Amino acid sequence: MKKPLIFLLISLCVFTFALEPSGRALELFEARKYTDSNGDTLLYRLLTPAEPEKDEQYPLVLFLHGAGERGNDNARQLIWGADHFITEKHLQEYPCFVLAPQCPREERWVEVNWDLPYHDMPEKPSLPLKLTIELLKEITRELPVDEDRIYVTGLSMGGYGTWDIIARMPEYFAAAAPVCGGGDAGQAEKITGIPVWIFHSVDDAAVPVERSRKMVMAVREAGGKKVRYTEYLDAGHGSWKRAYKAPEFFEWLFAQEK
Repeated sequence: MKKPLIFLLISLCVFTFALEPSGRALELFEARKYTDSNGDTLLYRLLTPAEPEKDEQYPLVLFLHGAGERGNDNARQLIWGADHFITEKHLQEYPCFVLAPQCPREERWVEVNWDLPYHDMPEKPSLPLKLTIELLKEITRELPVDEDRIYVTGLSMGGYGTWDIIARMPEYFAAAAPVCGGGDAGQAEKITGIPVWIFHSVDDAAVPVERSRKMVMAVREAGGKKVRYTEYLDAGHGSWKRAYKAPEFFEWLFAQEK
């Protein structure tokens, strides 16, 4: 990556660190911690349906945050995206679980070089993503989750994570929405059956738009017929600000079922 892009990434992180999650998000997303058998931990927040009905099962959305929201405060991951799930309209129309883990400061959802125009999917998931997968399966077992309506979305670094996790678990998710991320085009054949809505902006100087274009082309060429792609002209590295506000996004997401 050229120096100007490095400086841009630094400035984006500084800008993000200056922000805080809304008080409403902190109130509605319960703070929790997952610990595996090795003692490794993952901080996460969980939104639950406001008034769950007995014997009813609900969709679950896995939300993967971006690089600027990494840390150990179990709060920053709610800065972007979370508020869209807790509007009065969406709480009433789309009651669901939203799982929002927080990646530690020096780690990534996918351990790859962001400077490259492409990457090969690592053989094993990163530790934070491994713990997320374990946590996701545990929550699905313990809570009234509709296993036919499990979704994943993520932005920037979380967009990379979204592509990675659906390639590792193509049978698990009913839909995915990677926002300004990148994946391994060589894995496209695995995910042709998953409805995917991709978002990116032409003027994104942090994650080149070609990363999403390549994935869209690869999945379609592999036979995928459930791919939607929205490309903005001037959203910069902030496509998520428009993506989650797209009029059809929530309707599309919660309509998907395995």
